[in-house]
Amino acid sequence: MLNRLRHFFAPERRSTGTLGDPWTALLLGGAGPTASGTPVSVETAMRHPPVFSAVRTIAEPVGQLPLHIYERQAGGGRIRASDHPAARLLAEPNDWTSGDSFRADMTANMAARGNAFAYVNRGGGGEVVEMIALDPGTVTVERHATTLEPVYRLGGAEVDRSRILHLRTFNVGGQLGLSPIDQCREAIGLSMVLESYGAGLFGRGARPAGVLKHPKALTEPVITRLRASFEQLYRGGSNAGRVAVLEDGVTWEAMQLSSVDAQFLEMRIFQLREIARAFRIPAPLMNDLERVTKSSAEELGQQFLVWTLAPYLRAWQNALNRALFTAAERGRFYVEFLVDDLTRADLAARMAAYATAIAHGVLNPDEVREMENRRPYQGGEVFTRPQNVGPVANGQQPPANVGATP
Repeated sequence: MLNRLRHFFAPERRSTGTLGDPWTALLLGGAGPTASGTPVSVETAMRHPPVFSAVRTIAEPVGQLPLHIYERQAGGGRIRASDHPAARLLAEPNDWTSGDSFRADMTANMAARGNAFAYVNRGGGGEVVEMIALDPGTVTVERHATTLEPVYRLGGAEVDRSRILHLRTFNVGGQLGLSPIDQCREAIGLSMVLESYGAGLFGRGARPAGVLKHPKALTEPVITRLRASFEQLYRGGSNAGRVAVLEDGVTWEAMQLSSVDAQFLEMRIFQLREIARAFRIPAPLMNDLERVTKSSAEELGQQFLVWTLAPYLRAWQNALNRALFTAAERGRFYVEFLVDDLTRADLAARMAAYATAIAHGVLNPDEVREMENRRPYQGGEVFTRPQNVGPVANGQQPPANVGATP
């Protein structure tokens, strides 16, 4: 087994797609072409603050959210199955990686590349012993011509799919998820160009380019010497504001700010929103606070959970359910994230709605507890009346004149 693992984790680089995939080079560190002329790859994009922030904004919460194994009960409800052998793998998937780091790192790959892989090391009885995160560039995924099942190759060797934990974003018919960085590389490339332009602008002391003028014709060596001398003394932020001393009739004429210079900040903010849109992240969570109000801020957690994190959490839950439990166990056991911390601002509203539903006989306490992943309790199956919150007999309906105007 050890020799096989050494072979699997050899440094050979392979594609996670078939030849001809437009983003195969991206997964191998190559750069996709852009109209802006800036090469965009996962590596270059991750050095761009909006992309780096977007990936972190998705990956770190997934790593921090509690993840537990639950067992369905015959009488309804569920209990936390902390004694299940697979429970320890959620806290520590292997001897050198915590569960938080494992999930955050895998989610970062999924957010940036569209795919994340882990090797599932199984014991003699098929039980999972450990899970080891893989470099996506070492994994090849193909579709079997007959069964249409995914075929995984790791380090050039075919690996049974039960030994691969594969997380992916959505796709359009292939075996691999689509990389947001590749799909939106034009928007990212433009944002990178604006960042580079701003760095160059402020590197020149935040001044536009200008010309040195002389009343007489100058030879090429003199022109070169003047330009080099002027740039050495006055170019750069540290030299801004220095007094220029010009020689022999030379004058300096600054060029006016162009429309691109004047709208530079506006364009950068727009590209930040474009990148946030590509990753489906509410712009305020990437520090675009221009349109945030108190009421909208309270809804951000719910929006972030529903529109951004939910697909990642679902991908994790489905993949872990397949990997950790046998076919017979999947009807009883399952994993689920606790997301209460992300929706804490909405907890009071949710509890108020439950209280109204219980008071009006729409739900009983046990039904509410099941919706909140809590165990039922004795007497919790009883419905109550709206008038006095008393017990309602089975099949009994409230009087026809309840609520009528006298």
